[in-house]
Amino acid sequence: MRRELRTEQLSWQGPSGWQSAGESLGSEADLVLIFGEGTALGDPEAIPWLRRRYSKALFFGCSTAGEILGTSVSDEKIVATAVHFDRTTLHAAEVHVASAEGSFDAGRRLAQSIPQAGLRHAFVLSEGLKVNGSELVRGLLSAIPSDVTVTGGLSGDGARFQTTYVLWNDRPQSGLVAILGFYGSSLTVGYGSLGGWDSFGPERLITRSTQNILFELDGKSALKLYKDYLGAHAAGLPATGLLFPLSIRANEGDTPVVRTILAVDEDAQSMTFAGDVPVGAYARLMKANFDRLMDGAMDAARASQSAIRGSEPELAILISCV
Repeated sequence: MRRELRTEQLSWQGPSGWQSAGESLGSEADLVLIFGEGTALGDPEAIPWLRRRYSKALFFGCSTAGEILGTSVSDEKIVATAVHFDRTTLHAAEVHVASAEGSFDAGRRLAQSIPQAGLRHAFVLSEGLKVNGSELVRGLLSAIPSDVTVTGGLSGDGARFQTTYVLWNDRPQSGLVAILGFYGSSLTVGYGSLGGWDSFGPERLITRSTQNILFELDGKSALKLYKDYLGAHAAGLPATGLLFPLSIRANEGDTPVVRTILAVDEDAQSMTFAGDVPVGAYARLMKANFDRLMDGAMDAARASQSAIRGSEPELAILISCV
């Protein structure tokens, strides 16, 4: 007999509280994934209500820059997805990170904090402003079995760029990186990550940087050049930078990666990004194309679905779209 995971989705918005369209999994829920706006996550009624409903479940999630429920995207809400697995088991762990310099060590320690035997997939959620995502991933991969897939992302703070939270032990905490391990031979994981950005302007050589901090492009101030291109949008940095990331290409023929801006330093004339921007790589400005972002989300979903087609019964689909 085919066994499948069962899910229930709920949404929270202020005084109206939690709304669910389906039958409650109750104490049968093994996992509740929770994503929401930072202030909403801190509401004294929101998470405790979920705990009463899902008394035995592991809670895992983070703050966001927009919540997705079905085909709708909203702000200042919380979206929770309760999951029951027939045969998959879970283990979770957390570490604190104080600055970007500790990112590699945080990733390594995190991977070592969960059992390795039987691990099929690791899902990682991280502090979003005080971490170097590239170093975090390197640390994770240095200590996790090579046949284990890893997905995840950095937590958000809307357009404020002040404090981000990872949900751990039923409460949102800042400065935290957490890992959720999925175990069991019946689990198949599909994932996809696709973007929807348009590149513009010439490629420029990164001539001065330190890991994820960019100082110069083509020997000139990267921040000044960035502001010149953004025009009126420059006044809203770093928030407006969400719409204007950088495309980074290390070598000729390499697939570019997207780097999102986290902070600007006017005194140092530098920009801090969510991942490495190495000297010798080429950078090109990008701008949001909302139609292509939606197409990217759909293509990422198709890629995830394709990866699990024809597999064994119990499935987990984890989709990441930039």
